[in-house]
Amino acid sequence: MKPTAVRLAAIAIATFAPIATTAQSRLLVVSQRDQTFHVYDPETLTEVASAKEDGGADAGHEVIATVDGKTAFVPLYGNSGVGKPGTDGDHIQVFDIATAKPVGTIAFPHGVRPHKPIWDTHTGMLLVTTEIDKTVSVVDPRSMKVVGSIPTGAKQSHMITLLPDGKKLYSANVGPGTVSVMDVPGRKFLKTIPISSNTQRISNSNDGKWVFTADQTTPELVVIDTKTDTIAKRIKLPGVGYGTAPTVDGKSLLVTMDGQPAIAVVDLKSMEVVKSVETPKGINEVVVSPDGKFAYATSAKTDHLVRIDLGTFKVTKDVTTGKFPDGLWLTAEK
Repeated sequence: MKPTAVRLAAIAIATFAPIATTAQSRLLVVSQRDQTFHVYDPETLTEVASAKEDGGADAGHEVIATVDGKTAFVPLYGNSGVGKPGTDGDHIQVFDIATAKPVGTIAFPHGVRPHKPIWDTHTGMLLVTTEIDKTVSVVDPRSMKVVGSIPTGAKQSHMITLLPDGKKLYSANVGPGTVSVMDVPGRKFLKTIPISSNTQRISNSNDGKWVFTADQTTPELVVIDTKTDTIAKRIKLPGVGYGTAPTVDGKSLLVTMDGQPAIAVVDLKSMEVVKSVETPKGINEVVVSPDGKFAYATSAKTDHLVRIDLGTFKVTKDVTTGKFPDGLWLTAEK
């Protein structure tokens, strides 16, 4: 659907509205194999709205919302996995979160397999991986247009993380098994860091000192020192790692393990696994609530969505969701 001028203006206002404008938090989930966008109440894990994506064969893998929690962006990646033959998605679908209704489209000039979106809070721009072009695209949410790009220097740049000062961006390059380092203000590629023959997903510590990525060839988490952009440590895991997310207090890192029925908890002072959380098998992605009390995770293998109490490190809610659920985003309650 084509957005109207009024609708675009409304989305632009929502994106940059004061943070204290939304009353309810919402948990957003995209599921790949039925190509759906879901909106949940994070307290009860009750679905409050859902919609089919408009990409035909192309499915959304990741999702992000505006700071006021009103609008969601879902890049439509394609119909295959990273590095595999298939279609190349060419747009981002925009949804109204309250109703899950599609309200607009952000188009790329050709198929780019757009994947992971993150906010650059220093500029208000949306950064989105665009794998086919070996870039991270810079999207202006006001105009709903692509306004620039940052080269990653590698293929299959799948996931990204931005340091708190907004200066350096890191991408996990799956098939090459490397991490790229980029200068965001200069929109320049700086270097690649070899990890292994295959790596997955990426995050950083809250203080920006460390970047974390999961080696897919051995059960190790790789820790990168962001001052030197070199590998500082490899942390042994109970299984091959996948996605990661730091807790709000900065003391721990949650590490999903696709082949294990558990999430590992790494102490960021000792840089060791100190406990694990029993979960359904096949957890890929995890997010932490802004208040630091809960984490939410999706199992692509079992089609489950879970809520984890970070005080007890136990699953307190477990529901079924769409087929092959992946990307998650939690809006903040104001």
